[in-house]
Formats: sequence, C-alpha cells, structure tokens
Amino acid sequence: MTRQIEFASDEIYHVYNRGTEKRSIFSSRGDYERFLTLLYSCNQEERLDERLSRYSLREALELPRGSPLVDVAAYCLMPNHFHLILREIGVGGISKFMQKVITGYTMYFNKRHERNGALLQGKFKAVHAKDDRYLKYLIAYVHLNPVALTKTFEKETLSALANLKSLERYPYSSYLDFSGVERPENKLIDAKAMPEYFSTPSEFKKHINEWLAYKLNTD
Repeated sequence: MTRQIEFASDEIYHVYNRGTEKRSIFSSRGDYERFLTLLYSCNQEERLDERLSRYSLREALELPRGSPLVDVAAYCLMPNHFHLILREIGVGGISKFMQKVITGYTMYFNKRHERNGALLQGKFKAVHAKDDRYLKYLIAYVHLNPVALTKTFEKETLSALANLKSLERYPYSSYLDFSGVERPENKLIDAKAMPEYFSTPSEFKKHINEWLAYKLNTD
C-alpha cells in the first residue's frame, strides 16, 4: 500500500500511528524513554550508533548529532499510539527519519517483550498542516491527548484547571517544553520549526486552555 501524500521541503506534517490491533506500544517508562531516545538519535543522516542500547535518554541527549533529517516541532506519546509534528528539511527526510525510528523501536520492543512481527498498524500516517488555522488546532490536539487518560474526563466533573494540571504531570509530550519548563528533553524539539504563534509560555498555555474549554462545551 502506498501512502497518499508527497512530502515537500519546509512543509509541516502531522505524523502518527498506533499499535497493531490497538495494542499498547508503551508499557513502561523504559519504553517511552527509548522511543524519545530514538527521536533524538535517529534525526541525522549518519548511521545510528550501535552503542545506543547502553545509553539512557539523558545520556543520549548529550551526544552530538550530524545533519538533521527533520525538525521535530512537537510530539506526544500515548500508551497505544504516538503523534509527531514534523517539518521536512530535505527531500525524503521524514520518510528516512520515520523508517529509522520505527525500525529501531520495533526491534527494541520485540526483544524486550519477547515477541515477533509488526508492532504498528502498517505505514505511518501523515497529514499536511497546510495553513495556520489547522496547525494551531493541531498543536492543541496533540498536546491535549493525555487529558483522556485522566478519570476526570467526564463532562459532569471535568474542570479545565484540573486537566491542565494533569498535562503538567505528563512527561511524554512536548507540552512542558512549550510551557517553559527547563529539562533535558528540551533538546528533542525545535519550536522554531513552526510559526511563532506563542511569544511566551503563558500564551501557549492560554491557547491550550481555550481548546480544552471548547472541547468541554461541545462534547
């Protein structure tokens, strides 16, 4: 099956996939951190260092890299799927990057969990973020995914403040990085890959809060 999209340099795309049969693809902190390690280490033309398996995420983030294949603008990892917002740098960059990440993670996961075969549902999916309106929506949509993991995600009991607090406790997305939290994972993304919609962390949080309030009022 061929993917019905052609990537173009300097354009931004929503890239995502989920586990085959909707199975979990992240079942431990180690799984999440290995995927994040690959997001950093695979983003270069050079071949992946075979010693990677010995590095923690924080150790890997201290390693130098070659020329990047893509700009990782934002991300969110969920138990059975992932979302990435990527900007294509050179021809074929996203395809090369995703092949390296998915191959590396599937090999790791299958070995760790003593299984064989495909981990994800076929080829990764991609949607072109071709205008500002859609891209701003996408930024909110991707970062709000962890809210659904909280037991308070019911219209009768949900409060925007409670769910924003839940996002601040979720370490496997770029929400904290856009919010101005200093942490090693800041190196995973290049927010400058996107238009400067939010000049301050407060403006970013306001944007997320507005989309959350909208969701509460329409669900």
